[in-house]
Amino acid sequence: MRFIPSGGSTAAGPEDWFTGTVYIDGVRTPDEQSAIGCAHVRFAPGARTAWHRHPKGQTLYVTDGVGYVARRGGPVQEIRPGDVVVIEPGEEHWHGATPDRFMAHVAMQEADEHGQVVTWLEHVPDEEYRGA
Repeated sequence: MRFIPSGGSTAAGPEDWFTGTVYIDGVRTPDEQSAIGCAHVRFAPGARTAWHRHPKGQTLYVTDGVGYVARRGGPVQEIRPGDVVVIEPGEEHWHGATPDRFMAHVAMQEADEHGQVVTWLEHVPDEEYRGA
């Protein structure tokens, strides 16, 4: 067993990956023992990820607020606390807060054999987001 005391710092979400104000608390980074990566991500109203995909898929567990998730070519789905979203390997998608509510989720994903956990794509345009 390994115990890691609290002490990490909250990081701002990089502008290349997000639109709006996003904060990330790392939980687990893939290493020699496990390919699992995990973070608690908080989105301010209107904030969202860019389009992206994960080689081994991703699972989101919504902890607070109201948000959206969408896959390329599919409808936008509202998500709320307790919802679990399972994103398939390679599936292009985005997720974030609604325009008037905060949203937070725990994001879990696995690294592939090259250590890759995500490929970031273009930002979700305001028109597409507002169409939700």
